[in-house]
Amino acid sequence: MYSVLRRACLCSAIVVLSSQPVFAAGGAVDSSLRPTQRTLQPTPQNALELSRRPALRGDAIVTEAATSNAAFDRWIAGFYGRAQAQGIRKSTLDKAFRGIEYNTSVISKDRNQSEFTKQIWDYLDSAASPTRVKNGKAALKKHRRTLDKIERAYGVDRDVVVAIWGLESAYGAHRGDIKVIEATATLAFDGRRGSFFEKQLIAALKILQNGDVTASKMKGSWAGAMGHTQFIPTSYEAFAVDFTGDGKRDIWSKDPTDALASTAQYLRKSGWIKGQPWGVEVRLPKGFNYGLASRKNLKSPAAWAQLGVVGTNGKPVPNYGSGSILLPAGASGAAFMIFKNFAVIERYNKADAYVIGVGHLSDRITGGDPIQASWPRGYKPLSFSEKKDMQKRLKRKGFLDDKIDGIIGPNTINAIRAFQSSIGVTPDGYPSKTLMTHLK
Repeated sequence: MYSVLRRACLCSAIVVLSSQPVFAAGGAVDSSLRPTQRTLQPTPQNALELSRRPALRGDAIVTEAATSNAAFDRWIAGFYGRAQAQGIRKSTLDKAFRGIEYNTSVISKDRNQSEFTKQIWDYLDSAASPTRVKNGKAALKKHRRTLDKIERAYGVDRDVVVAIWGLESAYGAHRGDIKVIEATATLAFDGRRGSFFEKQLIAALKILQNGDVTASKMKGSWAGAMGHTQFIPTSYEAFAVDFTGDGKRDIWSKDPTDALASTAQYLRKSGWIKGQPWGVEVRLPKGFNYGLASRKNLKSPAAWAQLGVVGTNGKPVPNYGSGSILLPAGASGAAFMIFKNFAVIERYNKADAYVIGVGHLSDRITGGDPIQASWPRGYKPLSFSEKKDMQKRLKRKGFLDDKIDGIIGPNTINAIRAFQSSIGVTPDGYPSKTLMTHLK
């Protein structure tokens, strides 16, 4: 759940996926479908250490390990004092750091993530692939009794819990094999997001000190996300539960019970409304005012129906509460009416693609239909540098009042819409090659 990677971070170059790089409850293992996008930015705090650490050539790291490890060892010595001041015993630190080294592969993955060029339709093809749907149905059937108990205890629909499990670790098949202490210590030392990862490291040490798991078994992703549903350490502290009653909140073992219950607890505390869908696919009328497609524009399904917005069956959407219209691929793709539970899943990961992926997978697991609308497949996305150029042009024209970061969030989408309206084209907020042509 990365809200770190806020969480830990799905989370868009699935174009309209996320307003900022985030981690949610956890972070993704290599095969996870959590969308993320992060780039290394030197800061005054990390400038000196960057000069001491690996130079990157593509995927290769060129360095003298002794130099890096010597600096890392000095950092650990200083960290001991800070950790003890927060209640971590020296004996816990000694056990946790035994054999821990500066992990260059972690830094390589942190600095060289893809620039998020996958489109929403490609992402959803994978998120709700036939294999993932089939395995989700099998997991729901196999763990039905446990999931029923979890649903009764927390009021969170079992299929959504299973869908998160499916996207985060392929139903437990890929839980991560990197030592969490080594990963978080390496990233805390690195300095780019040192404060965040030092908090995760402290939380991980508290988990060890409480006896929920041993250091050798505390493994996860390169970003420190752990277990079946990829909780980062601070999310574990806040939401993990002992549902088996064995005295331990064990999200690492083959038995997924505690992890699934912890995920339900996370969603419950985030405001889950049982029985309410994340969203439903809808049809928009001809001449629809795309300026109405805003998260802030909430209407009842009946009110949307009066404007011609109906379900794919041509009937008004049932009254699930107030909803807004989401267009993840602009005017050329599917449209969804989303409800409060969309925002609850978003607490797990802020990327729109991730939330739609979880929601759609949960629908398919329980027998729902594939997305009916066609996608603009073959569309060539803007590169990261083009997105920054687009933002600069919007800012120069007075439509954007935000930082230039290449991330297509709500502010950029609103700026695109305002610009599109000003020149008389469909204001769908979609960052396309056509938009760039207009801006130029």
